This record gives sequence, structure tokens and C-alpha cells, in this order.
Amino acid sequence: MITAQGLSRRFGGRTAVHDVTFSLAAGDVLAIFGPNGAGKTTLLRMLAGLLKPSEGTGSVAGVALPGGAELRAAIGYISHASMLYGALSARENIELAAKLFGVRDPRGISTRALERMELHDRADTPVRLLSRGMQQRVSIARATVHDPLVVLLDEPFTGLDDSGSAALGAHLAMLRATGTTLVLVTHSIAEGLALATHAAIMRDGALVRLEKGEAIDPATYLTVYREHVTHGA
Repeated sequence: MITAQGLSRRFGGRTAVHDVTFSLAAGDVLAIFGPNGAGKTTLLRMLAGLLKPSEGTGSVAGVALPGGAELRAAIGYISHASMLYGALSARENIELAAKLFGVRDPRGISTRALERMELHDRADTPVRLLSRGMQQRVSIARATVHDPLVVLLDEPFTGLDDSGSAALGAHLAMLRATGTTLVLVTHSIAEGLALATHAAIMRDGALVRLEKGEAIDPATYLTVYREHVTHGA
């Protein structure tokens, strides 16, 4: 469902992502951990078709990068910025996205998306009046309203309270169970590993460790992460 072979991205003389290679099948979840500035967001933006790779090749949902309209229809992308329309309600933001993607019964689908993220009691509230965490929930509901084959998430747990984190975790687990492929960038190692079939540590633009979930010991992974990031193991 996702392949990357030697993906690199340069900005002038600076290399943000260097020689990244991995592959994921339907239903796989790759959790990517790393410090700020490691290149995680740049990698996600390449997979989303928002940045053209400087070198290397890749495909997402069978579409060669950097893709186009076909790729955008196949993915859901959740970035740091909510990109919501502040004057519209939560329901209107999600329903608009559903219509743009050509989803049948956009009203009903939007209602179910709100319920999954436990937003039904805020459905008709303008998003500018919602907290940062609530806006994040709306963004997630909107990004997945069209049942994408691949979902790319950049720090989705940021700003969420316990109930929001639980709702998001349950929603992502449901997506995984139905065969959606996920790439999750997060600083939350516990929440990332709880979902992951694969885990990677990124430093200085490169994946310095990549392994399957069954090979990971969650009890010691934080120590492993610190060794790779702090000491360059």
C-alpha cells in the first residue's frame, strides 16, 4: 500500500530527508518517533503528495509520488494545522469535505464521523469556538470521512485530553482493523506503540531504526529511543 525507495528531500543546501526506504501493506501501522527537526513532517508531506522528492521513488495506494488528484482521493492527511473553516460548524466542515470527495449521503456519513470522535454534542458549534483539542477531533473526522485507503497523521494526539485521546486511539484501531494503512508521527511512544505494526526512529532525516511491532519490547523502547536520539547508537 505504501512503498518508499531512497526517498530524499532537499531545501537548498539542507537535506531534510535522506534515503528513506520502507514498505507497508494494507492494515499496517508505522509509528515514527524522533526529535523535532528530524524530518518526520517532511516525509509525511512527500507521502501526501504535497512535496516532490528530490531523489528516490515511492507510491501510495498504487499512485506514484508525487501523485495528484488520484492520490488526494485515496488518502487522509492530518497535519499540525487544522485547516478548518472557523465560521462553519463542526458538522458543516465535515459535510463539506464529504461532498468534495463525492461521498454518498454526506449528512449521514458526517453524523457518524462526529459520533466516532465523540463530537455529537458539539456538532453545530462553529469550530472557532471549540478548544484546540476539539478542533483536532474535527480535523480527524474530516480527514477520514471518505474512508481513505491510507491515513497520514502528524502528531494527532497533540492538544487532546484523555477522552479525546481515547476516542482517537479507538478510531485508529478501527481503521487498522478494516485494512486502512496508517503512518503516524508522534512524540507519544506509548500511544504510538499501542497501534503500531511497525516502528521507526528518525534522526537527522534518516530512519536509524525500523522494526516490526512483534520485535518491540514496549517496556524498554523508550530507553532504545533515547540511545538512538541522544547518543546516536
